[in-house]
Amino acid sequence: MRKLSLKELQRLSPSEFKEQEKVPLVLILDNIRSGLNVGSAFRTADAFALEKIYLCGITAQPPHREILKTAIGATDSMDWEHHTSTTDLIKDLKSQGFKIVAVEQAEKSTMLQDFKIRKGEKVALVFGNEVKGVSEEVMEIVDECIEVPQFGTKHSLNISVCVGVVVWDLFKQVSNLAE
Repeated sequence: MRKLSLKELQRLSPSEFKEQEKVPLVLILDNIRSGLNVGSAFRTADAFALEKIYLCGITAQPPHREILKTAIGATDSMDWEHHTSTTDLIKDLKSQGFKIVAVEQAEKSTMLQDFKIRKGEKVALVFGNEVKGVSEEVMEIVDECIEVPQFGTKHSLNISVCVGVVVWDLFKQVSNLAE
């Protein structure tokens, strides 16, 4: 077996990426402290051709050194915006027809494997602060909450891992709906 070279992967240029059809998922990063986690979210969003990333509150913004280190160029391909208020952004996205889904451990949360996206549904995924999680103000206005099942001793996953797990699962669902 042989690894493929970068040339053999035939990846899109950032301009070609911007023109392609996107998966109807957006990420909302609610007060993420680590630029490394933000950069990882950019890279995951690029890998699965998500529509956009919203950076809210204290979340670091490009060209932050740590973001650039882990994003490896995804800040050039992904559309993103910063918003001071996560709740104001969510209200705006709801008015645009987005279903707002927190990724959090909460009462009445739906386990990731049981969460279903309907054809044509636009979903905004909210990921919270590394220590405090999704803020209480945001939890009060989300439409639904999903949780990644865990079976070990730790209480949570690192946000960068959680973004990857959730986006991959939902990407598969959206891809199957398109067929």
